[in-house]
Amino acid sequence: MTEMFAPLTFAHGAPLPNRLMLAPLTNQQSHADGTLSQAELHWLTMRAKGGFGGVMTAAAYVTTEGKGFPGQLGIHDDICLPGLTQLAAAINAAGSRSAVQLHHAGIRADQKASGLQAVGPSDDAATGARAMNIAEVEATIEAYIAAAERAHRAGFNGVELHGAHNYLLCEFLSLTHNHRDDLYGGSLENRARPLRKIIHGIRARCGAGFTLGVRLTVERFGIEIHEARALCGELMAEKELDYLDLSLWDVFKEPEAAAFKGRSLIDWFAELPRHATRLGVAGQIRSGGEAQRSLDAGADFVLIGRAGIANHDFPQRLARDADYQMPKLPLSRAHLAQEGVSPVFLDYLQNFPNFMEPV
Repeated sequence: MTEMFAPLTFAHGAPLPNRLMLAPLTNQQSHADGTLSQAELHWLTMRAKGGFGGVMTAAAYVTTEGKGFPGQLGIHDDICLPGLTQLAAAINAAGSRSAVQLHHAGIRADQKASGLQAVGPSDDAATGARAMNIAEVEATIEAYIAAAERAHRAGFNGVELHGAHNYLLCEFLSLTHNHRDDLYGGSLENRARPLRKIIHGIRARCGAGFTLGVRLTVERFGIEIHEARALCGELMAEKELDYLDLSLWDVFKEPEAAAFKGRSLIDWFAELPRHATRLGVAGQIRSGGEAQRSLDAGADFVLIGRAGIANHDFPQRLARDADYQMPKLPLSRAHLAQEGVSPVFLDYLQNFPNFMEPV
């Protein structure tokens, strides 16, 4: 049985003081130019003080054309450094480990927010996005690496690459969205080439004391589970990553692919040889029992989303009561405001069915 409040070491960088990490949560509360707002600082610092072993920012865009939504945090330019430095210092001072999630929205970019045409691995008629040429792919790879260096300079313990949810890196991996016939398309090796180049670049330029993770989707969006398993196994064997963060939607659901029915999603990935790489999972973990069950199923740590919105001190509550469950939904705006959720974040959460009481 894995102890939820035991420290977790990584091959590179500082250990987590416990096995509970705040998931990267979209909130739209940063400034229009991507710089940090006081609302964002307050929201994340509360979670660090509430006992999360790791606190990760919402997805932070690495290039302007990759901006996914209004109010998104940026890490695309040095203009973001003062706020990021303040945020890293506040999270670290609270005893948590700090990370930035690096993001490019690809074909899902908000063209009104960025003022630029969306780009992706291939043309996409549904969104109007155009295919990137090789020079643009390589410039974007460099943008990810430069963003990681920026996070390092700001004092963050590490970064996570957002390779899930049909954003750019996921689109390159996708059999549905990647129709290229060059070195970035076709085989899984080619489709994973941008991700690998970014991993290699960050590891080379940010050093051995910097933690590096990747969030992956393992099914849907043109990602097939057999390829996801193969890629996860290869990435863990290559030993440059410190962890994989698997976004499973529901940790204990069965896969959608018929050939993989009969076992839960977590089981198919927990059995892979990890070498020095840790395995984190996210998806419907809203109680102490579900968190412990995930650890017992083989995860090294869990990422908490909605329960971390509902209770800034969710880990401290679990330390007092191992069976604690997040409050019953829907939640009131007054409750969430007390938990550090800003008015603009509240408005965003109103889009999620049954999470909040109707206005």
